[in-house]
Amino acid sequence: MAKGAKDQAVSERLPVARVAVDISLAHLDRPFDYLVPAALADAAVPGCRVRVRFAGQLVDGYLLERTQTSEHQGRLARLERVISPEPVLTPEIFDLARAVADRYAGTLADVLRLAIPPRHATAERETPATGGSKHAGPRPAAGSWARYPAGEAFLAGLADRRPVRAAWSALPGPHWPAEIAIAAGTAAAAGRGVVIVVPDARDLDRVDAALAGVSHVCLSADLGPAERYRRWLAVRRGLVPVVAGTRAAMFAPVTDLGLVVLWDDGDDLHAEPRAPYPNAREVLALRAHRAGAAALIGGFARTAELTQLVAAGWARPLTGSPEALRRAAPLVRAAPDEAELARDAAAMTARLPSMALRAARSALAGDARGALGPGPVLVQVPRRGYLAPIACDRCRAQARCATCGGPLEVGGAREFPDCRWCGAIATDWTCARCGSGRLRALVTGAARTAEELGRAFPGVPVRTSGGQHVLATVTAEPALIIATPGAEPVAPDGYAGALLLDGWALLGRPSLRAAEEALRRWMNAAALVRPAGPVVVLAEASLPAVQALIRWDPANFSERELAERAELGFPPAVRMASVTGASDAVADFVGSVGLPGQAEVLGPVPADSFPARSAGRLPAEPKQPPEPQERALIRIGRGEGLALARALHAAQATRSARKDGAAVRVQLDPAEVA
Repeated sequence: MAKGAKDQAVSERLPVARVAVDISLAHLDRPFDYLVPAALADAAVPGCRVRVRFAGQLVDGYLLERTQTSEHQGRLARLERVISPEPVLTPEIFDLARAVADRYAGTLADVLRLAIPPRHATAERETPATGGSKHAGPRPAAGSWARYPAGEAFLAGLADRRPVRAAWSALPGPHWPAEIAIAAGTAAAAGRGVVIVVPDARDLDRVDAALAGVSHVCLSADLGPAERYRRWLAVRRGLVPVVAGTRAAMFAPVTDLGLVVLWDDGDDLHAEPRAPYPNAREVLALRAHRAGAAALIGGFARTAELTQLVAAGWARPLTGSPEALRRAAPLVRAAPDEAELARDAAAMTARLPSMALRAARSALAGDARGALGPGPVLVQVPRRGYLAPIACDRCRAQARCATCGGPLEVGGAREFPDCRWCGAIATDWTCARCGSGRLRALVTGAARTAEELGRAFPGVPVRTSGGQHVLATVTAEPALIIATPGAEPVAPDGYAGALLLDGWALLGRPSLRAAEEALRRWMNAAALVRPAGPVVVLAEASLPAVQALIRWDPANFSERELAERAELGFPPAVRMASVTGASDAVADFVGSVGLPGQAEVLGPVPADSFPARSAGRLPAEPKQPPEPQERALIRIGRGEGLALARALHAAQATRSARKDGAAVRVQLDPAEVA
């Protein structure tokens, strides 16, 4: 497109363009008016990408609308050029992005970077403008949804284009991708668009395979910029009705949105690590509410946030019948139990009690109760690596690096400890507290567990999955599969059994969500086991999370969690903001915020910082210790959450306008509140 010039004629029709510039400064978080040159009048359509001059520099932006007049009293600059006449920013996505920015005290520019992929000119030319079908064939049969008392009613609501919203407690087993596909096919057959969001690429592959009979596209980071933009454009142009993807797909611009689906809503991969840090659950719930669309949110476990939506009446619980649960659930036992302790008093301190070893042997041999024959056994270990972290054998103080103060770990057999922060090798480590030079493991990693089980089960293949080497599937042959949470591969006929090790490591995390997250990880692993197959969890049987796993009752556990958090004033019963930065910056920011009267400030207190670990095994150059950080928490009732967000945004706008002080990170509803 031709560049604008100062003496170029202005369009006679709607000469003013309102532009959202791509600048993340809070005090510039508003549209700006520009004149539309006559030469660009046809190409400058609402939603297109433009280039404008702002503060002496050329910046990108999105044209929001064309108007006849401007409220600006001064002289208006002209659009420099139209990058592309493709209207990539639809009215629905703009309104959603504005609402998300307001909810999380962020800027529109930051949200639009998450919502709209970078332009690829070749893909834009190659993608057809029309064609395809908005409908995806006839309505599919209910299939395994019949196992849910309200399942067929939910599908009927989708077929009737009603905004039915469900908090889904999925039955254990491999059916959840097919059930998502049935729901998506039902909505698409009714002429509605569908957005499906799953945590990772392995889950996306399973959903993609289940959607084989439905017109759809998948959006993920590994597609490459050209292919991803090509598929995104096909969605924007209405060529396909169903989109499945990972976190970024929550903003996919489907036509006539009728259903949003979120699988495993408690997974931390749904939390965006970039400002303004939105969570896919909140974005999709907000999007469904604004669009009058249906929603299917859930997984094997249930979060307190989803239970909050049920308690508010926004969603209805969707659970399996008791008979279906008995047919599908594995047989879960906690170790050591009373009978085991009576037989062997050392079972309380053993990492692998005899009950767990017997269950694994029987599953590998094929004589486990309810098993279909011999098969692989899943062993879930909370941490990858070898021995991580480690501590002094005498006083139990955690071993720290003498260079930077970071935690030490052992990466393999007969290796020296090294630092997780700077990579320095501690060849002559001594405890700073008691002077001892002997070490012990605090948490045994997956590599060491594989080594121990290989000795305990000679002749049985041992495979590991985690870190950079995640297995998608394993064969049905007997084997021990050592996996970290979230990296469990799928067995074709289900696992013959499972061992969930080191439950104390998950339950003892210094996190508000420790019990909820432990139950979610356990249920995700146990759901891969065959019906009535043995699952042994190494944790105290009387704990509520362990009891919920044994009974396979995530809903009651979640309701209890929500009630306790409401009593104590913790999220999601309240809205909470985290302000993190240098001590002076945090104090200055909190002092300058015009907080609503009901807001309560907690802290500030020291905040942990976790530098990235060096990739190599050699000692790194000595580094300066990380600058001490502090964090203040601000909490307020849910009804005043938007008022808190507006106050935080206003404070950030004042600081950015004045270029005042060191930066602070402001995050509403953080995933972790230790």
